[in-house]
Amino acid sequence: MRLEIKNLRFSYGGQDVLRDISFLAGTGEIIAVLGPNGVGKSTFFQCLLGYLKPKSGEILLEGKRPDQMSRAELARAAAYIPQSASPVFNYTVLEMVTMGMASQLKLLRSPGPDQEARAMDALRSLGIAHLARRGCNQVSGGERQLMMLARALVQDAKMLVMDEPTANLDYGNSFRVMERIRALGSAGYTVLFSTHEPNQAFRYASRVLALKGGCVLADGSPGDTLTEEALSALYGIPVAVRGVTLKGAPFRVSIPYERGGLS
Repeated sequence: MRLEIKNLRFSYGGQDVLRDISFLAGTGEIIAVLGPNGVGKSTFFQCLLGYLKPKSGEILLEGKRPDQMSRAELARAAAYIPQSASPVFNYTVLEMVTMGMASQLKLLRSPGPDQEARAMDALRSLGIAHLARRGCNQVSGGERQLMMLARALVQDAKMLVMDEPTANLDYGNSFRVMERIRALGSAGYTVLFSTHEPNQAFRYASRVLALKGGCVLADGSPGDTLTEEALSALYGIPVAVRGVTLKGAPFRVSIPYERGGLS
């Protein structure tokens, strides 16, 4: 999936939220979008998915603007996993995941055994197959987030857009989701995810887009982009970056600290 953004600008009323954002993403990239609260990460995602119309600039998915694509075309191009989901009806987890294949069915056709089997495979891959027959409003927020990821996987979109995919997850499920994201990138998906955890970007992203004040503060590989200076400027606190080794593999980690509190 090729995503191209040219001079994107978006405003609420007369207040610019995003300004002059240009960006190019290709197949297999895992892109972490970082920035403080209110910087416009969710707005950025909603613009590129066609949910919000930019004030100016252009967004192209495989050369097409989202507003030029049918709902089925857009579903095949990109799947969105919101930060939280609160379904109105208490469908089962399996039913909710199966709905992700709606764009693949002919008009007035209902999902059949093949679709249900695919949905179960997606649930199994995320470790929540045991929740398949439970109502989606009777599971925890974290489990519901995993359900939404499974739903996006069966949609067969080329690009996955995830708004803080681990925000409601415990430590184990957060790790499981991020490992799945890594595997999706290796399988050729283009993945964009927003996060407040620079360490997730260090470990899982091939690229970082850092937003501040509605503009691009930095764009590049995590190692080149997430410097101590950039992270400190991004979040307004001192941040140290250190290297660690685990089982022979090198990692970088970020550590926030009080001024004068880290030697």
